[in-house]
Amino acid sequence: MMTLLFLSLAVSTLAGCGGTARNPEAGGKLRITATTGMIADAVSEVGGEFVEVTGLMGPGIDPHLYKASQGDVRKLDDADVIFYNGLHLEGKMGEIFEQMEKSKPVVAVASYLKEEQLITDPSAAGGATHDPHIWFDVKLWMSAVEVIRDTLAEKDPAHADQYQANAEAYLKKMEELDAYAKEQIAAIPANSRILVTAHDAFGYFGRAYGIEVKGLQGINTMSEYGSKDVSELRDFLVENGIKAVFVESSVSTKSIESVIEGARELGHEVKIGGQLFSDAMGDAGTEEGTYLGMVRHNVDTIVKSLK
Repeated sequence: MMTLLFLSLAVSTLAGCGGTARNPEAGGKLRITATTGMIADAVSEVGGEFVEVTGLMGPGIDPHLYKASQGDVRKLDDADVIFYNGLHLEGKMGEIFEQMEKSKPVVAVASYLKEEQLITDPSAAGGATHDPHIWFDVKLWMSAVEVIRDTLAEKDPAHADQYQANAEAYLKKMEELDAYAKEQIAAIPANSRILVTAHDAFGYFGRAYGIEVKGLQGINTMSEYGSKDVSELRDFLVENGIKAVFVESSVSTKSIESVIEGARELGHEVKIGGQLFSDAMGDAGTEEGTYLGMVRHNVDTIVKSLK
């Protein structure tokens, strides 16, 4: 509580001062701060040489549980534009964004999607809420890229044509990735198209590419799982003869391992099919450290274990 109060006071002070904005027309780059690696990567692709991108959440970081530091607040304050996912993915940072938007563009890339495009979780505390993991439907994430393109062009009209060209090239690669994912998942036998993970981050992926998804925890990793959740998922694995489950880079393996052990006690062997990237990308400098590479890695890992 004291940390939250301290950050709130820091945000109020910094928002009142405001960072010194650079002028792109005078040769300065737009300073962008993005919350997740997926957003930072998209901004880098669209902005190219005209932007300087700072990401807050690196590999292995769970955005649901992330707590902003004083250093993060300064990075946000120093930015000309802030991009975040929205749909409560960065739930603990909501108050910070509200303060920052008084002095600069603060853009939730998911906020431009239509209600019918979103998946809801009626069981969530406080009533129905939307699943924030929109990047796993490549088509939906293309809409986020378009939001980034338009925001950069509005903030820096002198380079609008370059942002448009960069976005077109990136969107073409995304179209190809979307087609690849559909083709590869369709190659898995229909009765084996069941993806079991530690938390329910792959709902959009399942809907877009035709695979059933089961998660031990709910959409938000802040929700606790109990023995009933473990036993229900264990029974599901046994009854459906599922041979592989998947761990996630940003979620502890302890939960899914308890399910595997429970199935083993009932005489059913389940293996870990591989590690998927869900709420965070891989290390910088690797294929999985890019959005395109992360999604392709997930698709290939799933297909290899389930086909």
